[in-house]
Amino acid sequence: MATYLVLSNSVLNELNEVELTSANFSSSRGVQTSVKGFINKSINDIYNQVWELPSLYKSTKQNTYGGTRTYSLPATDSPQSGDIAFRRIDWDSFRLVPKELVTNGEFTSNITSWSTIAGSGSAAYTSTGNGRLRLNDYAAYQTLTTTVNTTYRIQLKVFDTVSVGQPLKVQVGTSAEDTTNLSTTLTVTDYGAGAVLDTTFTATAQTTYITVNNTTTSTNLDVDYIRISEDVGVKKLRYMTYDDWNNNLSERDLRNSSGSQGIPDYVYFTQSGKFGLSPIPKDNSYSIQYEYWKVHTDLSSHGDTPDLEGRYQDIIVNRAKYYLYKLRSDIPSANIANAEFEEGVKRIRLDLVEKSSYMRDSRVNLTRNTMR
Repeated sequence: MATYLVLSNSVLNELNEVELTSANFSSSRGVQTSVKGFINKSINDIYNQVWELPSLYKSTKQNTYGGTRTYSLPATDSPQSGDIAFRRIDWDSFRLVPKELVTNGEFTSNITSWSTIAGSGSAAYTSTGNGRLRLNDYAAYQTLTTTVNTTYRIQLKVFDTVSVGQPLKVQVGTSAEDTTNLSTTLTVTDYGAGAVLDTTFTATAQTTYITVNNTTTSTNLDVDYIRISEDVGVKKLRYMTYDDWNNNLSERDLRNSSGSQGIPDYVYFTQSGKFGLSPIPKDNSYSIQYEYWKVHTDLSSHGDTPDLEGRYQDIIVNRAKYYLYKLRSDIPSANIANAEFEEGVKRIRLDLVEKSSYMRDSRVNLTRNTMR
């Protein structure tokens, strides 16, 4: 999609006004400032009519805590009083998943949270792929909090950067490089695809160490990710109304005792604007994943882009022209621009909403005003 600068200049150009540059964008005056405001107003007009856009459909995760019944829904990055980050919650998307135990196991931008065991080579971050842990005659490990006699699933992917055939040692135990719980090697046989480990181990202590070790200097081994979580499947939560929860389950849940806690089965929307779980989680072993349609954030900097595909740029421009023509009392031109805008909105709805697999029964429709 075109940038805020390009969108603004598209309107200014069609109306024979002086265009903006990246250098003077923030210090615009007069009609230029009006057009910038109309661009944001136009984008919001589109979202108010077709809020169900796939580009606004986002996923989030919330860890559970033992004895905690309610949890906050998404908030804005810098919330004003009462501001929210969502227009609608997809209550049918709520699911219970095992909590990820590894910290920074995707190596997105660094290898922090990992300790190293020195060899003659190195352990370092590499930006290859989406970020990886590069080992050369070095080992790296991390301590995890585990539950004794609980089975955990470990998933790991490694690439051989030079050739194939060099094994990566994967060790799980009660200390670094200990093999009490797991000892295996992962050898890359396909240079492009790498090698994947997907297996389980049973914890024998409350603190468990995961170690990855490349014992040779002949090649770099790049660990793409390491994931460890309790070996249980994803569980879909059933949505229930607050009244149903209050009439049928609240007495049990509000006792909030060890006997009334358990693995959640239901999710509901609370009177305080949060989501509640029933039964109340018994421990911190899980995360709640769900999707929502976010509230659009106004464009600010000249390089900002809206959450729309580039092919719909003309719809934003036509709506901004409508507002500018109205400001100039050119009603015939305003009507033409508005008609083109309305046709464009129909096109977006047909292309992205009615054909979209993201359409769901989301039950609770919220705007900023309803949360204040």
